[in-house]
Amino acid sequence: MQEIQKGANVSLNALSEDVGAVVVSLGWTSASGAGDADVSVLLVDENGKIRSENDFYFYNNPAAPDGSVQLLGKTPTDSGDEDRISLDLTAVPQDVARIVVAASQYGGARFGDLDDLRVTVADRSGEPLVGFSIDDAGVETAFIFGELYRRGEEWKFRAVGQGYETGLAGLATDFGVVVEEEADDSGTSGASEPEAAAAEGAGRAAGPAEPGETAGATPGVSAVSAVSPVPGVPGADGDAEAAQEARDPASAPASDAGPVVPAQTRGRGRTTRKKVTLPKVAGKSLAENDSWRPARLFPVPSLKSDREREVRATSVLLAVMSQVPELGRRLTAGFGAPAGRMQTFTEVSLPHGETPRRPDGVIRVERAGKLWTALVETKTNGNPLKAEQVQEYMDIAARRGYEAVITLSNDVALDGAPVVDVKIDGRRKHKVSLWHLSWAEVAHQTQMLIRHEGVANAAHAWLLQELLEYLRHENSGCHGFQNMGPSWVPVRKGIDDETLSAGDPRAVDVVESWERLIRQVCLRLGGELGQKALPVQRARRGSDPQARRVAAAERLCAEGRLAAELRIEGTSTVIAVTADLRTAKVRTSVDVPAPVGSYPLTTVKRLVRLLAEAPADLHVESLVEGANGPRGTLERLRPEPGDLLPRDGSQLTGFRLSLFKGTGTTRGNTESGFIRGVDEAVERFYHGVLAHLGAFETRPGRKG
Repeated sequence: MQEIQKGANVSLNALSEDVGAVVVSLGWTSASGAGDADVSVLLVDENGKIRSENDFYFYNNPAAPDGSVQLLGKTPTDSGDEDRISLDLTAVPQDVARIVVAASQYGGARFGDLDDLRVTVADRSGEPLVGFSIDDAGVETAFIFGELYRRGEEWKFRAVGQGYETGLAGLATDFGVVVEEEADDSGTSGASEPEAAAAEGAGRAAGPAEPGETAGATPGVSAVSAVSPVPGVPGADGDAEAAQEARDPASAPASDAGPVVPAQTRGRGRTTRKKVTLPKVAGKSLAENDSWRPARLFPVPSLKSDREREVRATSVLLAVMSQVPELGRRLTAGFGAPAGRMQTFTEVSLPHGETPRRPDGVIRVERAGKLWTALVETKTNGNPLKAEQVQEYMDIAARRGYEAVITLSNDVALDGAPVVDVKIDGRRKHKVSLWHLSWAEVAHQTQMLIRHEGVANAAHAWLLQELLEYLRHENSGCHGFQNMGPSWVPVRKGIDDETLSAGDPRAVDVVESWERLIRQVCLRLGGELGQKALPVQRARRGSDPQARRVAAAERLCAEGRLAAELRIEGTSTVIAVTADLRTAKVRTSVDVPAPVGSYPLTTVKRLVRLLAEAPADLHVESLVEGANGPRGTLERLRPEPGDLLPRDGSQLTGFRLSLFKGTGTTRGNTESGFIRGVDEAVERFYHGVLAHLGAFETRPGRKG
């Protein structure tokens, strides 16, 4: 990968032969684990302006109908998480001169509060081509990381690194977007005259011109009618007329200031277009009694063998992917597939020596007369992928000019890496990429579409609902990560009888399984909430993930505990999860800061009132400067909330809320199993505690 400096540019065609589609990744780390930003993409013409409101892609408009732009969302990495954007450069309209990649923060946060700001560009196979690190961020609340621009028949990347103190509004208006204002809760205007002036004066830094080229022109400035959108702020869903104007620009008042994009500061809708979602609660059943079972499109009770499960699961998933474009695109865009006509196949026979091989499935996407092909190898019911089998498919794909091999199993990949090791023949000119997809990810994306984001029509929504019912059925074998691995039992036994020694490699295996479990918990929780839930990694970007796991294994040997933190996207909420293997209990906790300037007794009464529907066994602990204060269960504190006040008059700084749940010791995902115990503990804590806190902001509870 080539590293470039601010203002420099490089030809993507010179770095790879396959840049018809690229993935741009924006990453950062945060010492607190709570830092976050929203990415946005603008397609601009030669005049430096978007052609219409449809050229502005952000959380409310995440994908272009032609597949040229798709925001893939956040993906966990070893040192935190990163936002990924799929760009199909072959689909970008000819009158688009540049693709601007930016990000913005909200709630008063600044990019100077984040560390390791970085953008990378990878080709279709996932091979990193160019990287740019930003080390001079300060008070900016919006940032242009870089841009892709045309030069003749090729695409180039320029490292921009230009920030705006005026947030997304200042950035957007530079490119011809007018952000409509919604009044805040006090009824005052969101944009002050100084802010408007600052937005008008905000400029974009173009990189130095190459020989024979002129630097990208600085876009003109439109009048600002609102401040930056503030995603993630709770509240109402916004004005219905504004939403209608967003869907139908012709119904909006004419304006010479440029395309209008609603701020939507009072809610974070998943899409600006009308789409179909299904209600969380089904309508009343017409069955005579509970013994009647609804007819299912994909029945599973007859499945007996692992082979039957694999064949059925592969066919069901690939068939739905080909018929529901939203799901097919969602599951393949991150693997470098273009947007186009998709067809899927099962049990295809392909030549391989004397004996043909039969991959479980084949995915083909056609665009502009070109084919993208991926072989699919499936495992269900916790069965492991076989490295030699995947290796054969990689060899077949390379010989036949296919682009990818996709493995699909209950296992969860770490950091997007394959779960099996294969050898790549560097002498071959044609590169084949290896990707992994877990059944938990499939279920997550399906649930996000039908419950939160919507699909094109009711028939597609029904198909996705049937797919989700199939994946969740006990006989499908598609339940996600199910086994803590062969090292789990001996490590548990070593902790119980105090024979587990520091440096035992089996402890590292357990830590890796714990990370997989936490990532699956995030997928399930995110699917329920309609927001990304991500594991928090406090290590700096570029740090060795194996060294971090070894350190966690040392703590496991010494303390008998596994610890993790989860963050809900768009909020400051971070949940601390600690599994104590000595006591077979998992603790979920969060720290709640006390409101500044409020009376201590008023504060504790308000907290107890907000938690009126929380579990009675919730542990509440007062936090004071440098020490822990009084504590007790919610059941005991409800009649006497004043018992939480420090007896020595110390200043109250906040509260620690914790729930404890017993976990099983078995490896599998049974009712008494460890995996299910952790999953249920996080779900109970979120819905039973955090959902009731409302105005109280949260930060992670102490692990331990």
